[in-house]
Order: sequence, then C-alpha cells, then structure tokens
Amino acid sequence: MLHRRDFGRVAAGAAASSLSAAPRKKTVGCVVTEYRHWSHADVVVGRLLGGYSANNVHREPRTKVVSLYAHQFPANDMSRDLAARHGFKIYPDIAGALCLGGGKLAVEAVCFVGEHGNYPTNDVGQKMYPRHELFMEICDVFEKSGRSVPVFFDKHLSYSWPKAKEIYDRARKLGFPFMAGSSVPVTARTPDLEIPIDTPVTKAVCVGSGDLDAYGFHLLESAQCMLERRRGGETGVASVRWVEGDDVWRWRDGEGAWSKPLIEAAARNDAAGASPKLEDRGPRPVLFLVKYRDGLELAGFMLARGGNARSFACSGGAAPMATSFGPKERTRPLPHFDGLVHCIDEMFATGKAVYPVERTLLTTGTLAFLFESRRRKAAVETPELGVVYRAPKHAWYQKV
Repeated sequence: MLHRRDFGRVAAGAAASSLSAAPRKKTVGCVVTEYRHWSHADVVVGRLLGGYSANNVHREPRTKVVSLYAHQFPANDMSRDLAARHGFKIYPDIAGALCLGGGKLAVEAVCFVGEHGNYPTNDVGQKMYPRHELFMEICDVFEKSGRSVPVFFDKHLSYSWPKAKEIYDRARKLGFPFMAGSSVPVTARTPDLEIPIDTPVTKAVCVGSGDLDAYGFHLLESAQCMLERRRGGETGVASVRWVEGDDVWRWRDGEGAWSKPLIEAAARNDAAGASPKLEDRGPRPVLFLVKYRDGLELAGFMLARGGNARSFACSGGAAPMATSFGPKERTRPLPHFDGLVHCIDEMFATGKAVYPVERTLLTTGTLAFLFESRRRKAAVETPELGVVYRAPKHAWYQKV
C-alpha cells in the first residue's frame, strides 16, 4: 500500500519519465518578407507557432520557431509582439537569424516565406519579390557553415526563370531537403480525386480567378499536381501562349473546341458554386495555353470572379476526371494552410520532402514564360523547361 508521500514520489517520477520520453522539437529559423495579419507569414509561421489542424484534427508542431528575420516591417507588423509571446528572437539580418547571433548555422530547418510586402511590379504585372536574393543569403550561411538543413520555400521560386533555375541548382548543389509551392496541391479536393499513376492524359482544363501573378501560379499548380501523374511522368513544357479578352472565347469556340466538355466537367465540381458559363464570370478573361513535350495540352482560364477555388478536369477514360481544390464545407479559417503546414512540419521533422520541388520549378518557369508571352504578344517556345520527374505513387493531401 502506498502512503501519500510515496504516491507523490511515484507520480513525480512518472511525470519526469514522460517528459524525458517526449521527442525534442527541431529548431526552425524563419525568413519572411513581412509579418502582418493574413500575410503568408501569419498563416504559415503562425501555425508553426500555435499548431495546425490538418484534416480538422489539431496537432502540436514537432518543430519550434526560435528566430525570425523580416525584410520589411509594415505599420501593422505582428512579429515583434509574437516574439515576446513565443520567446523567439528577431534578428536584423538572415545570417543572425540562422546562426542565432553566432558564427555558424544553429537551427535545424529554415522556413522561407517571400510573399507579401511593398515591392515593385514590372511591365507585365509580375510582383518582383526579392526571393532569389534572400534565398541566396540563406545558402551563403549554409556554405560558410559547411552544412545545410531542410528548407521550405513558399509559393513560386521567382518571377524570373533564370533566377528560379539558379535557386534550384544551388539547392541541389548543397544537397539539402528542399520543398516549395503553395497550399493548393495539398488542400482537400471535392470530389476526392487522385489520378492513378500512368493514366493516359492528353487534354486538360483548369479554371480559377484572381491576381494573374499570385493566383495564376495557384491555377497552374493545381493542374500540375494532377498532370504529373500521367503516363510516362513529367517530361517538361514545350511552349506557352497568353491569350486575353475576347480572343479567349474565340479560341474556345474555334481551335480549342476540345476544351468545352472539360470546362463543363470542371464547372460541375466548382466548390465556390461559380457559374458554368465562363462569360458570366466578369470581363477581361485570360487564358494560359500550355503545350507539354509529350503532346499534352492544358488550357487554364483565369477569370475576374469565381471565389478562391480552382476547378480541374482532364481526359483519361470514358468520361472526364474532374475535381475542385478546396473542401466542400469550410469548418475553420483558411483550412488549406493546415495541409501545407502539416507537410512543412513533416519535412522538418523527418528530413524528407513530402512532394517533389521539381513541380514548383516547372510551374514557376511556365508562369514566367507565360508573362513573357504577354510581353511579346505571341507564343513562346520553352526549350529551357525540360524538367523531368516522377510524382509519388500516393500523394498526401487533406481529405476535409
């Protein structure tokens, strides 16, 4: 029989044993362009600080944010207050944030969020984020330290193909686990659709709306995470063409008539309930035409209205395969970021990327050359985009 004092000693010992058995959290240094409410830093780093709810189940991160560098501090900056609350330190430069004020790399992972902030826009509408420049500073720290750690890179790699390719090449040279992209490929799909590996696909359509740069990337990424699973795997993009205004409808009703049944299939699954008649979704439509090296054709429609959803359809059997990216019912704020942060946390904890960074490289290049097509007002051949890779047999994405 245990006396009260004996029970206390046993309980204390059990608690200590339980605490000692808990795995140590990996330390993360964050590099962001700005940290304000609803910025990508807020919805990504904020979940690394406070937990995330992938598939509507709350989880504590297996990682711990210990430092942050912000390139800009807007009037509504949140980072200083969060540093005081969560105990991480804000450093005046990237080297300080990754070395924790010392001379060598001192964190076990890096979360890089180069989205949002006050930056110029070029002549064709691309926001010129300094992602390349900031990422190169991260790599400089790795090289100086003689070692590297896993890096997550939010959104597309750059507005510029040469800069994007240099980012990819340097990451490969240094050899660290590298993952990039947005929340769209890992959000829920309505209906749930995973195209079986090596399915023959020759035509595809995707439909979205919003800013042509930031949301144009989302649209292409939603298609790419599906099309990379086709027969033979990914072989790259041969050419792109930007079409806008009434020329979009002329293409659809003429040489692009093949797209009509796919547009109808995509519209039936639109999670935002947008009109299936694309002309009803506002003026100034834009069309991304992408021809892949293996003959696959993709038509991506960017429209003025339609909500924050992307719908997709492709050939592949007796009937089109189609889905919409986003849960049927939204039970929590911005649920798509829960899936993304799950994948980030998984890579940081295990050292293994959940999905291939080559998807982001190819999508980045495709969008960059589409804007070049807008500049030239003509189709652009893309011999540079011979990006070859295979999709994982089973992709991770949220189910709710």
